[in-house]
Amino acid sequence: MLQMKLCGDLVLREHCVPVDDITPEILKNMDEMVKMMRNQNGVGLAAPQVGVTKRFLVMMNPETEEVFKMINPKIIERSTETVVMEEGCLSVLGPDDLPVYANVSRPAVVTIEWMGVDGKNYAAEMSGIMARIAQHETDHLDGVLFIDYLPAAKREMVMRKVRRRK
Repeated sequence: MLQMKLCGDLVLREHCVPVDDITPEILKNMDEMVKMMRNQNGVGLAAPQVGVTKRFLVMMNPETEEVFKMINPKIIERSTETVVMEEGCLSVLGPDDLPVYANVSRPAVVTIEWMGVDGKNYAAEMSGIMARIAQHETDHLDGVLFIDYLPAAKREMVMRKVRRRK
């Protein structure tokens, strides 16, 4: 059974390796990650958040509840236009065991490519909340957390809340 890794766990800072073969274990992990994401009212979960250092993630469109299972996702294009939105993370929890939120500026539109669980290649242009989720989750695959985008003072405020949880 997979376990959620929390801020401070070094696995969250690792660069994940590409998936060469879609194994039954990866498919099982992705199914379990979807359940974990839904149980915790999340919209995305990347492999390192459950201690797996491979390049795959799951994400959900919060408006339609459509789930995307992405293997080796890669953002190939980012708009120059940026937008500030509130972000939280299931691995960055405060003293109430709920995600800590902060405003983060990211590109408004991205184009992402990935392999599906069927072995086929896909690509999509995403905007709004979907662009936000795609960027947040793919960052996890490179050892980047949303708090890394915050100014030092704001990052310290978030980390104070995280430390109070421990």
